[in-house]
This record gives sequence, structure tokens and C-alpha cells, in this order.
Amino acid sequence: MTSPPKRGLIEARRESSSSSSNFSFPSTTKMSGLAPSNVVIIHPDLGIGGAERLIIDVALALQNRGHRVTIYTSHCDKTHCFEEARDGTLDVRVRGNTIFPAHIFGRLHILMASLRQLHLTASLLSELGSRDQPNNSGTKKDRNDDENDSQDDIFIVDQLPACVPILKTFSQPRKSHTQRILFYCHFPDQLLARRDEGGSLLRLAKVLYRYPFDWFEGWALSASDRVVANSNFSRGVVRDVFGPDRLGEVEVVYPCVDTDAKIMPENTQSGPLWGGKKILLSINRFERKKDMALAIRAYHGLGAEKRKGTRLVVAGGYDNRVQENVQYHQELDDLATSLKLKTATSKTVVSALSIPDEIDVLFLLSVPTTFKDTLLAQSKLLLYTPINEHFGIVPVEAMHAGLPVLASNTGGPLETIVEGVTGWLRDAHAIDEWTEVMDKVLYGMSQEEVHQMAEAGKMRAEKEFSLTAMGDRLEDEISTMLSANRRPFHGWQQVFVMLAVLCSFLAVAVAILLRAI
Repeated sequence: MTSPPKRGLIEARRESSSSSSNFSFPSTTKMSGLAPSNVVIIHPDLGIGGAERLIIDVALALQNRGHRVTIYTSHCDKTHCFEEARDGTLDVRVRGNTIFPAHIFGRLHILMASLRQLHLTASLLSELGSRDQPNNSGTKKDRNDDENDSQDDIFIVDQLPACVPILKTFSQPRKSHTQRILFYCHFPDQLLARRDEGGSLLRLAKVLYRYPFDWFEGWALSASDRVVANSNFSRGVVRDVFGPDRLGEVEVVYPCVDTDAKIMPENTQSGPLWGGKKILLSINRFERKKDMALAIRAYHGLGAEKRKGTRLVVAGGYDNRVQENVQYHQELDDLATSLKLKTATSKTVVSALSIPDEIDVLFLLSVPTTFKDTLLAQSKLLLYTPINEHFGIVPVEAMHAGLPVLASNTGGPLETIVEGVTGWLRDAHAIDEWTEVMDKVLYGMSQEEVHQMAEAGKMRAEKEFSLTAMGDRLEDEISTMLSANRRPFHGWQQVFVMLAVLCSFLAVAVAILLRAI
């Protein structure tokens, strides 16, 4: 059984990421020649966030290359998702959302997410089974007339691996076709769970509650035919958590930005935002681990005089259903107010554009893509505050827009940002260093220096993190997976052992209770 790693493991990976960031990126020029396949992608909640943007890009990269792609998800709100998920660009199907809620009183998220995915998988297997049944004319009822041209069936699962053993065991490949399962690992879920909240009894309860899920995660992942990670940093953590041999060779497929979708330059917009204020921009989901408070504190450090004619915009994913989003937004607003900064919150572009001139910090909740592009085009600096971010797509989006990035010198940014060339890497605990970079960008750089950094960022995004580069890497990994035998999976016996141990434990507990009575 796999025990959760200690915090020191993450710090060790920080050094590993730093050493691997010397531009030793996987080749993105090789073409695999992969024949069109039927690709089914399974993702828990297709909202707005980095993981969701990644899975949309995976689907687009493969669909653009002639593969038939279908996304299955347990939740997709058409008013709170990326445009490609609602405008018909991608085939998105919502399943597994009618029995189990997303959580129970704000708790049991991982349990409910796993049950919802298993429900989704049951629906998916039912649909695949009906596809292969002959109809009245004796021919198979394909979901699409051209599906017979798809030579292989590929499942791509990300974030939650609960469905992988079920797919491995019960999904049967079509006759003369090959079937494989690829898991795209963003980061081990067991490292994302907060276990240090509340009193000692609550923390103990969380440890006991999480332990079977931590074991289950590694067990379920081992059923994959191939595992890829989103960065060298994440790959190192995955190896340390699950063991170097359990998942086989883990390769890296970097997330991407659509470099064909050009960011409009400032002079082609309807006009400069907020009368031409110098904008410092932070984009992230409203979650405490993203530490957007760092941006507020560093901005405050500029002093009242240097803040004149500037504005800090804190924008990102926000969902009213998520209690942490609501709470953290309020915490950030309270922090800014306590620092004597004037704040405002906008949920629409119209209200954002009409806020008073004296507002120092503007919170934008769930920014539309088009307005986010405008912000990237007109800002002076992107502030990327998370520590040990697994990859971080926002800095790449900023570089694509020609916007320099100031980020924590940990995790994914070590692999995406080139110090002094496309941005700066600083200690997230050294607030004064962040303030110093802000000051430099606002008042200490020549126009030529700004232009050189913008061009360097655009070139780096195009070369290393384009949709084409991601498509090349995905097809390479799928080709490698198809050319090898299916990885054996004998994990069910482990489940039976776990159930036997659990039943024995319950029997002893009941016996002790009865004796006490």
C-alpha cells in the first residue's frame, strides 16, 4: 500500500524541476503517422480552469488530426464552461450526474467524485455495448457513419482514475481493433487533499477517511496502459508517490495554448482599458492554494505614490457552487481593504469597464475568454503566485500575448519561464522582491526592453507550447502505447484482500462493542 508522502518530497522535487528546466524539452518535431482512432476522453467536471482548458486542448489537438473525439463528463454547465464545450466544436456528453451529488454538505468530495465517475462509466459502457450490437439489418449500430474507419479505441482519462480498472476489465475491444487506456496525470490527488484543518479529532478522521482513497488512487492508476504527466515536476512527484516501477515509464506531454488564435494588439481594441491605467494582472482560480494574496501584498508595497495610474486586476475561475471560491474571494477583499486599498468586484465585462477611477484592486469573477485576451494584451505584467504549481498554463498564455511573467520559483514555471528573458522567478515568501519587479516593469524598463521580452515570450510559446507541439506528443505517446502489449492488471485480488481486512476489522469492532454492552 502507498502511504501519502511527506512535505519534504515536494521540496525535493523543486530541485529536480530546477535542474530539468534547462530547456531539455521533449522533441516536438517527430510525426507519428498515427491512423485515425476513436478517442473517448473522461473528465470529472468540465468547468473553467487549467485542467479543463488542458482537456479541451487535448480534444482539439486530436480532433484536428482526424481522430474522432468524444468527451464524457459528469458536469458541464453551458454558462460556465469554455466555448468549445458549448458551441458544437467538440462532442461533449454529460453522464453520471443523476444519482450522486458533487458533495454532501461541503464534504466527501473525493467519494462523491469517484461514485459519479463510476456511474458515468456504467453509462459509457452501456453506450459502447449498444454500438456494437447488430441492428435489424444485421449491421452494427455505429455512433457515427465513419466510425468503422477508426482503427483503434483510445480512452484518455485525467484527474480521477476511478474508472480505469472498470474500463480495463469490462470494456471489450471491437473485433480486429486495439483498445488502450492513457491516463494524463496533472498531480497525485492525495497531495492535493488538505489534512491539517480543524482539531486533532477532525484531522485524525480526515487521515482515516483519505487512507483508502490514497491507496485506491495508485491501485487504479496501475490499470492504465500508459501514464503521462503535464511537466517534469509532476512526473518526478508521480514517481516518488507511486514508485518508479508501478506505472511504467512516465513521459511528459506539456499543456498548450492555441498559437493560431492571435491575441489582438492593444491598438486594435475598442480603446485602452480604464483610461490607459497601467495594469498588473493576476489570473487564477479563487482557491487558497493559488495564494493571490501575495499579489495584493506586493502591490501594496509599491506605496501610494507609485500606485497612482495603476490597477491590480485579480481575475479567474469562480463558481458559486464551490464554497472555497466564495470564501476566498471575500478573504482577498478583506485583505485589500485592511491595507487601505479600494476594491470592487465585477461579474460581467460591462460592470468591470464602468468601475470608478479610484479603485485600486478589481476582482473579476469567471472572466470570458475574449476579455481575458484583452487583459493579457493591455497589461504590463502577469503575477503568477501559486507555489509548486504542477504546470501552470496562464504564464504560457501570457508569453503568447507578449506579456512578461513574474512567478514563484517552484514547480512548472521553472520549465516555462526563462529568467530575465520571458519573465522573472522569485521566492513567493519574499514579498519585497515581487514589489521590486513590479516597480521595474512599471517604471524601470525601456520600450526596447519591453519589446524584446514580448518577442521572446511569443517565440517560446510558439516553439514549445503550441497546439501542434501537444498534438505531436500525444500521437507519439498513443503510438507507443498501441505498439506495446496491454499492461497486465491483476489488481482485483488486492481489493479482495482489502475487503477481507475491512470485514475482519468490523467484526472485531462489533464483538468488542457487544461485549461492552
